Amino acid sequence: MEYRLLGASGLEVSVLSFGTMTLGGEGRFAAMGNVQVEEARHLIEICIEAGVNLFDTADIYSFGKSEEVLGQALGARRKDIVLATKVFVGLEPGTNKSGLSRRHILEACEASLRRLGTDYIDLYQSHNFDSLTPLDETLRAFEDLIRAGKIRYAGCSNYSGWQLMKALSISDRLGIQRYISQQINYSLLARDAEHDLVRVGLDQRTGIMAWSPLQFGLLSGKFRRGEAKPSESRLNTLDAPGTIDDERLYRIVDALASIADEREVSISQVALNWVMRKPGVDTVIIGARNEAQLRDNLGAVGWSMSREQLARLDKASNVMPSYPYYPYRTQEGFARLNPPPV
Repeated sequence: MEYRLLGASGLEVSVLSFGTMTLGGEGRFAAMGNVQVEEARHLIEICIEAGVNLFDTADIYSFGKSEEVLGQALGARRKDIVLATKVFVGLEPGTNKSGLSRRHILEACEASLRRLGTDYIDLYQSHNFDSLTPLDETLRAFEDLIRAGKIRYAGCSNYSGWQLMKALSISDRLGIQRYISQQINYSLLARDAEHDLVRVGLDQRTGIMAWSPLQFGLLSGKFRRGEAKPSESRLNTLDAPGTIDDERLYRIVDALASIADEREVSISQVALNWVMRKPGVDTVIIGARNEAQLRDNLGAVGWSMSREQLARLDKASNVMPSYPYYPYRTQEGFARLNPPPV
C-alpha cells in the first residue's frame, strides 16, 4: 500500500480508503448495500491486511446505522485506523437539526461519537456548504472540538472553489486550524473538479479525497458498448449526478478495457489507478458490497500506467470546460495537470 500525507497535515493516509455507504442498508441507502456487522468486520480485516488505514463514513449514511455498524465492526481495531465522518444533513425533523451551525455541529459530533463507540474522530468533515450559517461560526465550532480533543482534524466535502478558498482565508484570519482535506467527486467521467477545486487544492495544499472514482459503477466494466445494462446496479434506483453522455462513457470504457488487457488487470483497477495518479489526490475512496468487489478494487495499487496510457484516458474523457476555464488549457498550469505523453 502507498501512503500520502493528507493535505498540509502530518496525517498519513493510505492511497485507497474504505467508504462505508454500503454499511447499514437503511432506507434509500439499501440500494448502495446492506452490509451488517459480521460481514463489515470481515471487509475491514481485508482492508487492514492490505494496508488501508482510512475509513470514511457520515452520520447520514443509513441514517446513523453506517456509523453504528462501522464502530461495532472496528472494535479493538479502532486504534489502528484513521476514522473520518461528516456532519450536515439532519437525521430527524425540527429546527437546529441540520446544517453547520455551532449548535448542530456540537450535537451531531456527540451523537457520532456515541454511534461509533469512540471518544475521538480523526477527521470531522462538513458534508456540504451551509449558505445560511456564517463560516466563522462553523470553523470556530470545529476548532473548539479540536481543542476539546473530540476531533483531531477538520475537512470539507462538496465545496466549490470559492467556498473552500473563503473558508481557508477565514481560518487564517482567525488563527485556527484550516480544513486539511476536501472530498470531491473525481473520476474519468467527472473531471469538473479540475477547473477549480484541484487547482485550489494544489495551491493551498488541501488534500483531495476522491469519492465515487468509478462514478456509481459506470466505470466498473459492467456498462459496455452494445451490451445490455446490468440488472443489478445502484443506478437502477439512484440517479448519478449530472447528465451522462453515453457516447463519452463508452469511449472511456473502451479505452479502459484496452489498457486493462495490456496490463492484465480489471477495468475498475485501471479507472481507480487513473484517479490515484492525478495531481493533488491523496486518497481514493472505494466502496464494496462484498469481498469480491473489495479485493478487485484493492488491486488498483502496486502498479502504474505509462504516461502514454494515462494520456489515452485523458483524451477519451476530455471535455471542453466552460468559460472562464477554457483559455487556461493552453497555459502552463493546465499542462502541469495533464502532461503530454512521452
